[in-house]
Amino acid sequence: MEAFLVSTGIVALAEIGDKTQLLALLLAAKFRRPVPIIAGILVATIANHSFAGALGSWITTVVSPETMRWVLGLSFIAMAAWALVPDKLDEGEARLAKYGVFVTTLIAFFLAEMGDKTQVATVALAAQYHAFVSVVAGTTLGMMIANVPAVLLGDRVADKMPVRLVHVIAAGLFALLGIAALLGAGKGLGF
Repeated sequence: MEAFLVSTGIVALAEIGDKTQLLALLLAAKFRRPVPIIAGILVATIANHSFAGALGSWITTVVSPETMRWVLGLSFIAMAAWALVPDKLDEGEARLAKYGVFVTTLIAFFLAEMGDKTQVATVALAAQYHAFVSVVAGTTLGMMIANVPAVLLGDRVADKMPVRLVHVIAAGLFALLGIAALLGAGKGLGF
């Protein structure tokens, strides 16, 4: 349960102001069809985070527990720094409209998540918790918690959200996870 809750919270916070949230706002404004946009976000996130979770789970089978502890600790600290950097939306990610709302959203979100901080966080969380299903379910729920309101409420909420504060909180959580990993908090889990 811890893996699910931590994964949900970290990604929900890290996603505020992220380029995929900006993409959700853009798609909502452009198409004004929330159901296929939300469905596209869900399917893209499940696919992307399943890949990332599998990678994180696999890494723990080829890296020693001591090395993994350092890799995870430093990765989470790097994620803390990355969370403080504001994202910008690449216009190329939003130019897929000829495929329909669902497919456009699916492709755009899948591509936007490649190498994004929430995908990297999914890899690290899956490696830390050894709980593929819980981590992928949690990170997917975190993405939906952050992006569904963006789709449904659009610009009305975007300007009122204290994005910088949310990024600082997310960075703090990543830093705490990194320090805990470096101090050996996961020794009972095999790393």
